[in-house]
Amino acid sequence: MTNLELAKKIVELIGGKENVIKVANCMTRLRVNVKDENLINTNQLKSTEGVLGIVQNGDYLQIVLGPGKAKKVADICIEDLNLPKESLKAGEWKENKAAVKGSQKESKFKKVINVIANIFIPLIPAIIAAGIFNGLGSLISTLQGQGVLSSEGFWKVTQLMFSLIGGGFLGYFAIYTGINSAKQFGATEGLGGMIGAISISANIVAISQTFGLYDEAVPLNSILTTGKGGIIGVIMGVYILAKIEKAIRKRLPDVLDLILTPLLTLLITGILFVFIIMPVAGFISDGLVAVLSIIINSSNPVVSVISGYVLAALFLPMVLLGLHHGLIPIYAVQLEAMGGVSLFPVLAMAGAGQVGAAIAIYLIARKINNERLKQVIVGALPAGFLGVGEPLIYGVTLPMFKPFITAGLGAGFGGAYVMLTHVLANAWGPSGLVAIPIMQPQSMLNYFIGLCISYIAGFIITYFVIKESDVKNI
Repeated sequence: MTNLELAKKIVELIGGKENVIKVANCMTRLRVNVKDENLINTNQLKSTEGVLGIVQNGDYLQIVLGPGKAKKVADICIEDLNLPKESLKAGEWKENKAAVKGSQKESKFKKVINVIANIFIPLIPAIIAAGIFNGLGSLISTLQGQGVLSSEGFWKVTQLMFSLIGGGFLGYFAIYTGINSAKQFGATEGLGGMIGAISISANIVAISQTFGLYDEAVPLNSILTTGKGGIIGVIMGVYILAKIEKAIRKRLPDVLDLILTPLLTLLITGILFVFIIMPVAGFISDGLVAVLSIIINSSNPVVSVISGYVLAALFLPMVLLGLHHGLIPIYAVQLEAMGGVSLFPVLAMAGAGQVGAAIAIYLIARKINNERLKQVIVGALPAGFLGVGEPLIYGVTLPMFKPFITAGLGAGFGGAYVMLTHVLANAWGPSGLVAIPIMQPQSMLNYFIGLCISYIAGFIITYFVIKESDVKNI
């Protein structure tokens, strides 16, 4: 089935074009808001060739298609089938009512997680690319220091280019976060970016010194310094900016809006941001790093093994609930404070445990001739090896449930090893094998070993726990 045929089939099974409010996509899923959830033919949709699984929450539907295919099918739906992509116009009250009712079903905590996800999901491709370039740049620099590669000519230029490209994003991560936060909070995007830029400006140090807030001996311990509060502070700052901008705009005559609204908004927000929000967010970030250091960076091997096992084993349920996006600020805090991310490599083992579980299920399915399940696994496994686990979650392990548990139990062993060996990453994104270049040079081998441990443990536990009757009935 071609992507066009798949798109048409999906639209037909969700009630036709008239039933669609909005279409979007993430890396692996086609996301659809519908007017009437009763028109969705769930059973046929699940069994459609190319559909790896579905997740439905009332009139909000997520159709798991896998990496690449989700984007292509979404583009076809929008460009060829003319399904709506953007928010509805104010006059379309029935559709607006349906959308509002759908959003009301979410808890406040879930809404916060969704906001964080919407801020960072568009940045994930750049985060991955920047992390890989920084990782390769660091590897080349290490090999140059060891005399394996030349420090001049081709390798010098290559190392500089890789570091330049990687730093081009990660060096200004706060600005991109500010822009995307402004989109979510309804502020002017350029002003949100300026709040991010303020947070990393060198003038922050001069202001801090003027007011006696700077610690010359240990700059990172300063109440106020460049980058204090990190992206947590930027998100908080842009949220306040949005409130202030809307309040000012309501009160100014139209003729003065273009000039005075951004001027007054930035002045008021800037003062609050520098003297209140950044120090408060810095206190939160420092506390978070301190807590994480006790758990994640413990010198006690027993603590490392237990925490690594538990974190990796519990990550799949977090993915299922969509809570994993809430960890992104923690990754960013670690990167800023420690120069690397230790939590991401541990959690990445969850996907590897699931790959091992899927291989075990495949062997059992082949033994009892369950062709449909074999096809689903074959289609989802490549993505699983490359660190995109949702096709396996929704297409294989979750529908069977037991493998969802055994995959996590297997992943825990890899997480324990990775935590014990203090693996650090330069960035975060899809896990699996593609994350190897994201790891810091000294951590690449141990990360790969952790993956192998998770593959094997997930396979062994699943193979001996899952019965042929479990696979036959799926």
